[in-house]
Amino acid sequence: MAPDPLTPPDIDWTADGQPVSRAYGDVYFSREDGLAEARAVFLAGCGLPEAWAGRKHFSVAELGFGTGLNILALLELWSQTRPADSHLHIWSVEAHPLSGEVLAASHRAWPELAAFSQSLLDAWPPSTPGLHRIDLPAFHATLDLAFGEATTMLDSWTGQGDAWFLDGFAPATNPDMWSERVLGLVAARSAPAARVATFTVAGQVRRGLAAGGFEVSKRPGHGRKRERLEAVMPGVASEPARPERIAVIGAGIAGASLVRAFNQIGVRPTLIEAEHPGAGASGAPAGLVTPWLDAGLSPTAVLAAQAFHRASGLYRREVPQAVLQTGVLRLSRDDADMSRLVRIAGQAIWPADSLRPATQDEVAVQLDEDQARPGLWLCDGLVVEPASILAAWLAGAERLSGRVVDVTPGATVGVRLADGQQLTFDAVVIAAGWESARIGVGPLSPVRGQVAWVDGIEAGRGAVWGPGYAVPTRSGTLVGATHERGQTDREVDPGSSRILLDRLSAVRPKLAAALVASDLSARVAIRATTPDHRPLCGPSGPGVWMLTGLGGRGFVWAPLLAEHLVAEICATTSPLSGVHIDLIAGHRLAPS
Repeated sequence: MAPDPLTPPDIDWTADGQPVSRAYGDVYFSREDGLAEARAVFLAGCGLPEAWAGRKHFSVAELGFGTGLNILALLELWSQTRPADSHLHIWSVEAHPLSGEVLAASHRAWPELAAFSQSLLDAWPPSTPGLHRIDLPAFHATLDLAFGEATTMLDSWTGQGDAWFLDGFAPATNPDMWSERVLGLVAARSAPAARVATFTVAGQVRRGLAAGGFEVSKRPGHGRKRERLEAVMPGVASEPARPERIAVIGAGIAGASLVRAFNQIGVRPTLIEAEHPGAGASGAPAGLVTPWLDAGLSPTAVLAAQAFHRASGLYRREVPQAVLQTGVLRLSRDDADMSRLVRIAGQAIWPADSLRPATQDEVAVQLDEDQARPGLWLCDGLVVEPASILAAWLAGAERLSGRVVDVTPGATVGVRLADGQQLTFDAVVIAAGWESARIGVGPLSPVRGQVAWVDGIEAGRGAVWGPGYAVPTRSGTLVGATHERGQTDREVDPGSSRILLDRLSAVRPKLAAALVASDLSARVAIRATTPDHRPLCGPSGPGVWMLTGLGGRGFVWAPLLAEHLVAEICATTSPLSGVHIDLIAGHRLAPS
């Protein structure tokens, strides 16, 4: 089912600068002392910080993000008391997310939380439905914001909460947030010994929590409120054992994204590379990061949109030196295709103005061509320099040079190198592109892709059309790429470069003529694809995992899927919903 657009919040401001929801007739935080209430009701109510003592990973979930006050208070306490080498994961749902401007105005009431507020605001996502991940590395924390109705978001969440903040508007005005269904999902998503805290003692809340298995008790309230609730799920808190020796095979964008994701939670894997970073399909002078445009908005397209938003945001924030251009132009093939692109631009998953139709005249001026096709501006699309991304995300990684001959699954995973070395690990991730097939991952098919480039000639704003593209490099222009199914020949073919230039001349004749008169360089890489053109991401055998089959969209898919895979390996919280996990898991392609 395609996501519905979010309903914007309808707020008023009190004379003393506090936001009030018109829709629910309730304040976002206590008029007396919202921060003191957050600390007393939610932090102390969940037994924090004692509950996370000795933990490597701790998960807090929240219903009702609101202004984020509870999360700011949580981050402050975590920063002061967290165990060494630990990571905090936060998941919070909000049906009517506030804008960054409104959040900033609300946060001025708590100058002591300014550092936490600024980190949140710097990465605040657009108000589009779905899950948005915010990295908070300064505080060793990750925040997943689920924008949508609580029932839908909880139903699709695959994580578990060690603590819960139930902070929706009052049950009398917001009954859906406190329904039996929602409270049952809270119970289903709770770890043993999980604790729940809330300001309300309404009977439906007490009954709903008790029906889910919680032991519920009333406690003295804060401020004017006489009572509040605490609840505990029976059981003993425990933490799954995390693999200590982990290897990542492959040093392209998949391997680099895995190293980054492991590092985010304090795990240091060993990188095994046959040649050097980017030796395979991730080694072109320039690469595109563009969304998958699907008028039908299939579940795969929704997942691809999440992957695009995640990748584009990470590159801009973490490796801005790698961004060669922001904004990419997708040219239409014909009138029907242009109509399709206009429909796509109006889908709820895209932020306002992120996809903008461009007229024929606008495109002609932009591309400096006498004639042009209309198209769609992909305003958040990027042209990136792959080498800069790989260098940044692989910096400091423990590396081992060698060609992997085979991987033996088991409680201890064996890795044999071509030079005869026999290595063992607790977990191994195969992320070697087309080479993954040789090591036993599949089903995969090869697609030969040749690109050509020249220094000293500028492409202007990057254009994407049909099967090809012309984009800027650090010093010139790159044209790509051929798409030769089943071919594995890595030798540069002058004929393939001529095909690229002929194709370019149909839409950008001036640029094509300039390139024809130049001395072209070229490169060949073999991409790995799957029968249904979706990535392979998940377990491959006991102790063995895979991230491959990314086709020509590795720089879009890899960052998000690496975070999901690392969460599965280390038993932390995935950024993907359950339905999306099934789309990329290897079992979907297993023989029936």
